[in-house]
Amino acid sequence: MFYNSISSSNAADAITPTLHVFGGTSDARHICLRLDEMGLSYSLSVATDAGRELAGNINGEIIVGRMDAAQMIEWLRARRITQVIDASHPYAGVLSANIAHACATQNIALMRYLRPSEIDALEHPLLHKVASVEEACVVAHRLGERILLTTGSKQLADFVRLLAGKTLLARVLPTPDVLLQCQDLGLGVDNVLALKGPFSAEMNQATYQHCRADVVITKESGAEGGYQQKVVPCLALNIPCIVICRPSEPLAEGQIRVSSLAELEPYLADWLQNKKSQYL
Repeated sequence: MFYNSISSSNAADAITPTLHVFGGTSDARHICLRLDEMGLSYSLSVATDAGRELAGNINGEIIVGRMDAAQMIEWLRARRITQVIDASHPYAGVLSANIAHACATQNIALMRYLRPSEIDALEHPLLHKVASVEEACVVAHRLGERILLTTGSKQLADFVRLLAGKTLLARVLPTPDVLLQCQDLGLGVDNVLALKGPFSAEMNQATYQHCRADVVITKESGAEGGYQQKVVPCLALNIPCIVICRPSEPLAEGQIRVSSLAELEPYLADWLQNKKSQYL
């Protein structure tokens, strides 16, 4: 079983969430909404205020701020967390590794929710699948001058450094910290599209045409992140599309991995049953 029964000495302890979700993604929001429907108490970690906004009106407590591995261990111990769902982004490898380490150290049951990959759904001569930002930049250098980045802001500094001399256009979240980051990197108002996705295929096509992009660089974000809606219009316009594939993520010892709410549901139901059994 993924979920352990909760040991609590009184009713007051029972209302303290011992289930924690690491998120900041739409996947995490969907999980939290399902937890709300089932009447399960929980808390949610997000890195930024943008993640808090994405979580929306959920019942669980939202904790904002990044934690390194040591901070995570201490926080989980202090909160007496016994179950963790890692619903972080597929590209957040360091975060997932820290979560796995912290849970193993504290003997906390860990569920990894990883959205299905769509990397094999599309094949085309103009579709270039690469393993890293560095490889993406090598390919982009030979394909065009105006390069549209739809990869978010996390590695924007790497793109600016590796694609020096190219005209970069970056589609990023419209948050003050991200816009300040763009400014600090030398990306002016003509280089930044501050919008929140995911976007329809029609919206993406209009964006590509408006930007007059020679090349588009994106990530394999799965159906939840609109992967095919990003790539298909690009290819329809005969624009080369470079996709940075997901890093491999080995299964940690004792970890269970699911890729849908349907797969997660039995574990939630089991935990709910264990929770109710405390009062029988």
